[in-house]
Amino acid sequence: MQSVKGIWKVITASSVGTLIEWYDFYIFGSLSTIIAQKFFPSGNPTTALLSTLATFAAGFIVRPFGAVFFGRLGDLIGRKYTFLLTLVLMGGATFLIGCVPSYATIGGWAPFLVLMLRLLQGLALGGEYGGAATYVAEHAPANRRGFYTSWIQTTATLGLFLSLGIILGIRRLVGVEEFTNGNGWRYPFLLSIVLVIVSIIIRLKMKESPMFTKLKQGGKISSNPLKESFGHKENFKMVLLALFGATMGQGVIWYTSQFYAQNFILTKCNIEYEQGNSIILIAIVLATPFFILFGHLSDKIGRKNIMLAGMLLGVLLYRPIFSEIYSISDTSKKTFIAEQKIVTDAASQSNTLVVIKSFDNGSTEKITTKIADGKATEKKEVTLSEKSKWNMILLVFIMVLFVTMAYGPIAAFLVELFPTRIRYTSMSLPYHIGNGVFGGLVPFIATLITTLPGTNVLSGLWYPIGVALLCFIIGSLYLSNKINLKHG
Repeated sequence: MQSVKGIWKVITASSVGTLIEWYDFYIFGSLSTIIAQKFFPSGNPTTALLSTLATFAAGFIVRPFGAVFFGRLGDLIGRKYTFLLTLVLMGGATFLIGCVPSYATIGGWAPFLVLMLRLLQGLALGGEYGGAATYVAEHAPANRRGFYTSWIQTTATLGLFLSLGIILGIRRLVGVEEFTNGNGWRYPFLLSIVLVIVSIIIRLKMKESPMFTKLKQGGKISSNPLKESFGHKENFKMVLLALFGATMGQGVIWYTSQFYAQNFILTKCNIEYEQGNSIILIAIVLATPFFILFGHLSDKIGRKNIMLAGMLLGVLLYRPIFSEIYSISDTSKKTFIAEQKIVTDAASQSNTLVVIKSFDNGSTEKITTKIADGKATEKKEVTLSEKSKWNMILLVFIMVLFVTMAYGPIAAFLVELFPTRIRYTSMSLPYHIGNGVFGGLVPFIATLITTLPGTNVLSGLWYPIGVALLCFIIGSLYLSNKINLKHG
């Protein structure tokens, strides 16, 4: 069995690479409002944003294909070299997104090239997670597998944290104007190549998983992982159970509590960009240790009940929490006390008007109206008071706790469902369908629902609530809460 010192080296090497892959994947979503302006026609901002979210979602939709392709490689040639390859592909695609000329420069080629690179990102990530989780689990003692694999589980949330932190840092360094209208937004994409090179150096020093090495030396590796995973009735049954009883619900909880919450705060609540992202950042930092706590707890009391509890809390509390978030930002319910008007376009003295309204609770609302070609466009930004900001952080923190419950134990849960010889393939597919398709589509589908006639800002939540409820019911009926040591 791996020594304690050795397992921490394994966790560190695996986590650093996985963290960087998640960073690469999420900077696209974190910059969605700017990407909408750069790579899509500017006539209709809502359509451009939906097109960007659809491109973002496309990266999730292809993740199951990456899971099948790289999962097969991982079970044939080994864990180490397979997820080293996925790291190179992800880093290259992310770097190139930062190089693509804008729609104004090359027209329709811009969204096409971005879509192709986004699909390549999705394929790479489809092979990464299963490899990293499997690699760590196969080094860990069976009775502590939940605890050790939960460190890998933090990388998805920390990847979002890293993407937001670097974006806000670069935005401050180059200035808002250069970041939004110039080339400053490209730097987070270009920076990824440095992070990837560092991670590659770390991963090249890693050794192959001891369980896989033992199988290979004994000539017992699978000759056809796809057929064994999905062609054998009993194993395929476990694949379906993993999807519909665990990963599907966990996926929508993850993306609703973090990514859709971010999108909702910025586009529905109109919170000022830096403050809105800092709210997500702080909530993530405060909640991240709970991944480890619930992973550790799952070693003691089982995985099932913890994961399903996270789903059920989302089902019951999403609408009241999002309603309260919207209420905090809704200036129409606040008492107006002062107004200041500023003409900001010195050249024309009339094309741009900024109106700043102050309210009795300390919040302010900035309305910028621009007139070009006889058309007026209005942008609203709300800056919350310190008290309101911390109230919103608390609400997001509570939602991220749901994520830590549903996501913290799931790597150990998936590893224990499948035998070593086909583990990479078998666990990767349900994970990436659950997260990539059901979870990754949350921002797009939820935003799309809110544009339909008769809907309101909370209507989009019915999609993740419905999926999580269905998964909770199936998981409650068919999942076992016993820790499976058979496949350890």
